[in-house]
Amino acid sequence: MSMIEQLTVKYPGAIAWAFGDTPEMADELAELVIKGKKTASCGSLSSFKNEEGAPTIGGYSIILNGRDEPVCVIRTISLRIVRFCDVAEDLAKKEGEGDLSLKYWRTEHKAFFSREGTYQEDMELVAEEFERVEVL
Repeated sequence: MSMIEQLTVKYPGAIAWAFGDTPEMADELAELVIKGKKTASCGSLSSFKNEEGAPTIGGYSIILNGRDEPVCVIRTISLRIVRFCDVAEDLAKKEGEGDLSLKYWRTEHKAFFSREGTYQEDMELVAEEFERVEVL
């Protein structure tokens, strides 16, 4: 039985996924979760709707590193829809990236969503807040 299978027994209904769009980004963002600096994330609403297993409030996620290895487990505590242009400083800080500023968040997330092909200033995002449950 793989580690992911073992974890889905321990955390029924858990989904497994990695942050970002490159192995390096997956490693970097997973490390922020492990250190307790990252307690939020967001994705485009369009991508969220197309995901086979999307996070749900109260649900568990097995976070993978850039080699698709489980490194920690989180539990979603809130989900909300917010437009890119309306993201506030508090979400930027909870994302735990860079200098924690809204300016840094906007620059990096604009680049990410542009690579994804979904960027628009008024695009809808699903903002997720979570708690770290277990470091593996």
